[in-house]
Amino acid sequence: MPHAPAQTRIGHVHLKVSDLDRSIRFYRDVIGFEVMQRYGPGAAFMSAGGYHHHLGLNTWESLGATPPPAGHTGLYHTAFLYPDRASLGAALARIRDAGIPLDGAADHGVSEAIYLRDPDDNGVELYRDRDEAEWPRDAKGDLAMYNRPLDLDALLAEAAD
Repeated sequence: MPHAPAQTRIGHVHLKVSDLDRSIRFYRDVIGFEVMQRYGPGAAFMSAGGYHHHLGLNTWESLGATPPPAGHTGLYHTAFLYPDRASLGAALARIRDAGIPLDGAADHGVSEAIYLRDPDDNGVELYRDRDEAEWPRDAKGDLAMYNRPLDLDALLAEAAD
């Protein structure tokens, strides 16, 4: 069976949203992406660090729409990888300042993650990976991830300015 090359990455996520300006404000002001381009009145492309886009938003088929009902198939969440703990802490501070509730926060051993919802009720994970040398392993050396509470106060204390 053929395998994708190890260098393969998810290049971007493109979301259907109901209100483009509201979604831009969330992904810009809370998550921290910048608008790279507006594409007519119904789409925008956003990124971190000047890349052409990590995130596409559009209302082409969803202007004014409601979120899909619970219990249906669809996107579980997008996951945005932050480069370090301080950057993740700064993102958490922006979320708290915006008054956005968290769905959860977890230490998975290999990563630390916070979970929330965007304005269209799409799941969003913001996380940072630990160095591979720190990953938990069992006696045989196999990966032994877990799901423990994340100390949010300690994460906020490391927030980058």
